Amino acid sequence: MDMQRANRSREQIASSVEEAVASTLVTDMHTHLYAPGFGKIGLWGIDELLTYHYLEAEFFRYSEVTPEHYWTLSKRKQADAIWRTLFVENTPLSESCRGVIAVLSAFGLPTNTPDLNEARSFFSGRSREDHIRSVFQLAGVRTVVMTNDPLDPEEGPVWMKGVSADPAFLPVLRLDRLLREWSNPWEQLQNQGYKVDNLGSATSIKEIRRFLSDWHARMQPVYMAVSLPDTFQFPDDTFCGRILRDAVLPSCREFDIPLSLMIGVRRQVNPRIRLAGDAVGRADLRALENICRDYPDNRFLVSLLSRENQHELCVYARKFSNLLPFGCWWFVNNPSIVEEITRERIEMLGTSFIPQHSDARVLEQLIYKWRNTRRALTRILTDSYRVLSDDGREITRDEITRDVQRLFYSNFENWIRRGVDSAKTGERFNG
Repeated sequence: MDMQRANRSREQIASSVEEAVASTLVTDMHTHLYAPGFGKIGLWGIDELLTYHYLEAEFFRYSEVTPEHYWTLSKRKQADAIWRTLFVENTPLSESCRGVIAVLSAFGLPTNTPDLNEARSFFSGRSREDHIRSVFQLAGVRTVVMTNDPLDPEEGPVWMKGVSADPAFLPVLRLDRLLREWSNPWEQLQNQGYKVDNLGSATSIKEIRRFLSDWHARMQPVYMAVSLPDTFQFPDDTFCGRILRDAVLPSCREFDIPLSLMIGVRRQVNPRIRLAGDAVGRADLRALENICRDYPDNRFLVSLLSRENQHELCVYARKFSNLLPFGCWWFVNNPSIVEEITRERIEMLGTSFIPQHSDARVLEQLIYKWRNTRRALTRILTDSYRVLSDDGREITRDEITRDVQRLFYSNFENWIRRGVDSAKTGERFNG
């Protein structure tokens, strides 16, 4: 290939990747967002953006305000304090701060004012439904997957009263309270008519399966999910380990849905700063090896919090076809680390993974989190295709479009309906 033709090919790759990444809508497969029918549980607006726990953690680094005093303030005053400290008195260089700037800019709002008056006026003048549509459009998102906890005191009653299904917001059955905090939820289950006890009897396990069956029928979740500590072991003969083995895994097989394992969080290393007080630990992935090997008929979505675990996750994904890595979660959702992890996954797994999820707790976070993902993927895919082209494989625009679609939505959508599709086609990643 002569130099002129090679340069043209490289330019065509870059433009094709940029176009495909910019135009492909995303299924955001893990968020903490809620459909409009859940009311005030769904968070949005400038005060919620600024009091997000990532920003609270940064605020306490810069400010002399103590956590104890901060928690006595109203939401509005907390937001004012964070804005003044992180955005007026200091340059908002961090990833979380830049995210707020990107959201304000996307709506044409000022990013360098001393107060929040204009931003508050803008958000208060919007209806929830119209605002959701606008945010989805700006973020290039077509569907988000919620996190739904039936034992949450605010959310549970909404489900019990009946909430209309919304095709733009897919449900997930979250199991954290059930698996990690049995000393508390057993009484809630008992009050709902399940014959459980605090000792973890065999009857309790059977009743937990009935609980999962009832809530599956009520929610129709696309998967079950749990966030686990860095100390997670499997198999484990604690009661929580037996719930996972004898109730959760059989239920997932019965309902033909995946189980999402998010591993590596260390809860409340600094309880003074509440939700911002969690940290990260490196996990022993032999637990993941055991669960994937011993339960080949279960499908697992897996995201790990520690940077040091990421290469090992790729290796396990090459060994177990029932494991699908997803996203760059929480502390590894920074551009420099995202780039490293995503390049590694492409090198080891091709396009057979899910590159990102937003983990958004506040609606407008979709805008900057998916902007960041598109920016990174454009660079990474362009470099990968160019290397492949240099090695002698011509790359077509259709192939690039197919690969981006797989990464942005079809890998996930095929995974959650794999039992149906595989019976028809015998394929896993079929775009």
